[in-house]
Amino acid sequence: MPFQAILREVDQLHNISTRLEALAEQHPFVSEPLTTVAGSVRNTATLLEVLVATKGPKPI
Repeated sequence: MPFQAILREVDQLHNISTRLEALAEQHPFVSEPLTTVAGSVRNTATLLEVLVATKGPKPI
């Protein structure tokens, strides 16, 4: 089902965001831009979750 595939991608996006934040902590020179990108990735994941919640099948 497409909504399950989207939710798997949401999980991947959350993982990417977490890894980018870890890289930001390890590399102060690029910390600010990595943190910004990590936040954008996390926001995208949240928007996809909302899309699934509003358009996906409703639980019984």
